[in-house]
Amino acid sequence: MPMNFSTTRLSLIQLHFSVLLAGGAGLFAKFVEASPAVITCGRTLFGSSALAVMAVLIQSDLRVRCRKDLLMLAGSGAILALHWFSFFVAIRVSTVAIGLLAFSSFPLFVTFLEPAIFRERLRGHDVITAVLVVLGLILVTPNWDLSNHLTQGVLWGVFSAFTYALLSLMSRWYVRVYPTVTVAFYQQAFAALCALPFALSWQGSIGGRDLGLLILLGVVFTGLAQGLAVASLRHLRAQSVGVAYGMEPVYGVVFAWLMLHELPSDRTLCGGALICGAVLWTSFRGSPALKESRQEMDGI
Repeated sequence: MPMNFSTTRLSLIQLHFSVLLAGGAGLFAKFVEASPAVITCGRTLFGSSALAVMAVLIQSDLRVRCRKDLLMLAGSGAILALHWFSFFVAIRVSTVAIGLLAFSSFPLFVTFLEPAIFRERLRGHDVITAVLVVLGLILVTPNWDLSNHLTQGVLWGVFSAFTYALLSLMSRWYVRVYPTVTVAFYQQAFAALCALPFALSWQGSIGGRDLGLLILLGVVFTGLAQGLAVASLRHLRAQSVGVAYGMEPVYGVVFAWLMLHELPSDRTLCGGALICGAVLWTSFRGSPALKESRQEMDGI
């Protein structure tokens, strides 16, 4: 019994440290002066490199069985690149809080895309979740003027949430066939390839500070976070992981307050409470798609 308790406690520590890293990843949109395309390329390039090393250390098989699976992984990698690009743009044009909270609306899209794609029944509690998320987004959005930079941040964040929902649903086709680290490696490697042309077209130059931050983002806030999440899943239920990741925006907002002095408005906090509450409730209810998307941990 003591050994089991110790193992569970260690897994919880690994999980929450992974969530802390995920919550802090968005701050790099403010720290790194390069374009969002460069940040996306750097994160996925160094992240996939770290995952390759991890796969070797844990002896995970990186082989892909057929061309169809490789094409699926390449497609999901392209969507991952879109997801990270729009996520970093959302934070760059607005605030860390708005970018994270808008992204946290992804259950809204999973709710309606999952039954349509997999011909599953639309559950009543999922509709309630969607309504709560919409109400939260309405509160987070300061106004509907597209020239307002905060509104632009919400829209980019919602697009990021949509691409994440697509990514999580695509992962249902192969997440049970390949090891998690293998799936994440190929997704991030293909995402780096997709982002590379746009990163190279950026007219600026990357200094030593930005390069160091990109390596930190890819290796620690992506590779290490991935490894900790995978390790925690060996002894924790997927529901526990989903609930823990519902705290990701909270950690991000706290980090932004401490390090960037970004203090969300009362309206943003109320909207965020609705969105985070809906995500946590969905995790407790046990939505299969959300469980699998959290199990995969593709770099959020």
